[in-house]
Amino acid sequence: MGRDQAAEWAEQRRQAIVARAGAEQRRREAEQQQAGQLVAEFVAEALARGLRQTRLTVLAYNGRTRYRTGLTGWYLDLARIHAVDAAGNFYLLTVPASLRARLAGTTLRPQPAKLVVGEGGPDGQSMPLGALLRRRLDAGDGWPETGTPAATS
Repeated sequence: MGRDQAAEWAEQRRQAIVARAGAEQRRREAEQQQAGQLVAEFVAEALARGLRQTRLTVLAYNGRTRYRTGLTGWYLDLARIHAVDAAGNFYLLTVPASLRARLAGTTLRPQPAKLVVGEGGPDGQSMPLGALLRRRLDAGDGWPETGTPAATS
């Protein structure tokens, strides 16, 4: 392979990488937009149903300690790891263990929701966002404090 051929091949390879990265970025943005719409629909329905909001806490990575956040919203899972606030912000409620957080609480920033919550985690711990949100709405106010969905009549 001559020098010109090698340079041409390298340029084609670079362009392919850029194109692939661009396509992946567009896919992520479309997923975030779709997930954001699901969260917005959940919030509208939760508010319409009068679903009680709860003060949200975060779980330290050690799995034993919870810290205050100053946020209110709805937990989406019984482990209280994922939540949404009334403004439609999605939160992953885990942080490093911290003495400061134990004393003063912690501040969280919302994260873009994903269409599959828990993706990449241990088997059986991922769920489509739409299913998770529907399950939370269907559970009503008897959840998560009791650990089980509210009875329906």
